[in-house]
Amino acid sequence: MQTYLADFIKDTPVGREADAILRSCVHCGFCNATCPTFQLLGDELDGPRGRIYLMKQMLEGHAVTTRTQLHLDRCLNCRACETTCPSGVRYHRLLEIGRAVIEQRVPRSPAARATRFLLCEALPRDWIFKPAVRVGQLLRPLLPAALADKVPSAAGRVRRPWPRPAARPRRMIALAGCVQPTLTPNTNAAMARVLDRLGIELFEVPGAGCCGALRYHLNAQEKALDDMRRVIDAWWPHVESGSVEGFVMTASGCGAHVREYGELLRHDPAYADKAARIAAMTRDASEVLAAEQQQLVELLRRQGDGSGQRVAFHSPCTLQHALKIRGVVEALLTAAGYQLSPVADSHLCCGSAGAYSIIQPVLATQLRDNKLAAMRAGSPVLLVTANTGCQTHLQSGSKVPVRHWIELIDERLGAAT
Repeated sequence: MQTYLADFIKDTPVGREADAILRSCVHCGFCNATCPTFQLLGDELDGPRGRIYLMKQMLEGHAVTTRTQLHLDRCLNCRACETTCPSGVRYHRLLEIGRAVIEQRVPRSPAARATRFLLCEALPRDWIFKPAVRVGQLLRPLLPAALADKVPSAAGRVRRPWPRPAARPRRMIALAGCVQPTLTPNTNAAMARVLDRLGIELFEVPGAGCCGALRYHLNAQEKALDDMRRVIDAWWPHVESGSVEGFVMTASGCGAHVREYGELLRHDPAYADKAARIAAMTRDASEVLAAEQQQLVELLRRQGDGSGQRVAFHSPCTLQHALKIRGVVEALLTAAGYQLSPVADSHLCCGSAGAYSIIQPVLATQLRDNKLAAMRAGSPVLLVTANTGCQTHLQSGSKVPVRHWIELIDERLGAAT
């Protein structure tokens, strides 16, 4: 693709990056075949190839309007197109650059600005988000259906404790995150119990907070970089002392973002090296257990053959497309005695995508319902996933329980209390 970037961006670091990405695209259109929004809307401009052309025109100095902004906003940033692309186009980085530019050039309506402001300021702060969820749960019967759908039921599973402190030769850190402690509080505790059985201590570091993904994908990129620096500051003393061997991500969305810290902070002289080190030490929960598979399988074998429960697994986009981890969770569940139900179009997004389900509720609901229909086709007793956002989004439309896969491993090991 030939490019002629405008003076305002062509000689900047992001301009050079965008130019290289644009030039790698060969217009083949394979990306549209796996794009969720193109599948729903059938509009070339709501597929990756069309959005690339829109961003190219914008970066070359052509006029942009709210219509351009709408097509970019509709993108889930699920990165299924990157998995499909034969040319290795780094679409998600181009989208981040394009969205940052259009945010400066096309003003949003007061209502849209207010919504994004509230999302950016409330969701990453547990002291705001947790009370807000509690109030929403109390008022849930009085809320409009579209809003009540976003509030998780108060009648959730009882929160189970972390394992009792014990001296372990191996230690790892888990990211508590921003919304996970409120929405799915059992996830990290279940991971801690499983790792405890494997001789590894898992703990959270107070003050780490949000990984920065939420704000970054809402175009509040400077605030997101501050979130990332806070995580690094909280974790760095443990890296310097050599007291931990890595960082465990039970939410694949957070994991995908933390793994990009080195790239996103590479121009920050105070944090570039630290960010790269932390990114290199970060592992998804499935990777951690896969590395301990021999011991884990032996522990599972002692528990018997398992119930053989039929479960359907939704692999989050951040797990299969961003982290490129495929088949690992499925293998772990199978080893634990669960029977996996096939899921059609498993590469497609469920519609959660961070704050997407709030900003684009119509498309998000369509994608959710399609995903649930595919998951329920095999009559599973449980639906399983690997990311907080996917879990809560799917549960909002499902009577079948939706759980994190690590909880199932935890229960099979008999570590639940």
